[in-house]
Amino acid sequence: MVMEKENTMEKFIVEKKQVRVKAYKTDKTMYIKTLEGTMKADPGDWIVTGVDGEQYPVKPDIFDKTYKILEKDA
Repeated sequence: MVMEKENTMEKFIVEKKQVRVKAYKTDKTMYIKTLEGTMKADPGDWIVTGVDGEQYPVKPDIFDKTYKILEKDA
């Protein structure tokens, strides 16, 4: 039997930083190379560009729960 020592490091309650990203809603089926591999985006999905330029598709219901549209991008 392996006994582990109790973690004595300090623990914190933290809040995730708010980050502005760019997104657009696609009107066609697309295949996007993401950090996790190639992903399919269906019409109506959002394509989000992250802070490091990475792109990934987000289903509309998930987008509505996790993102807020602030303004139109030029």
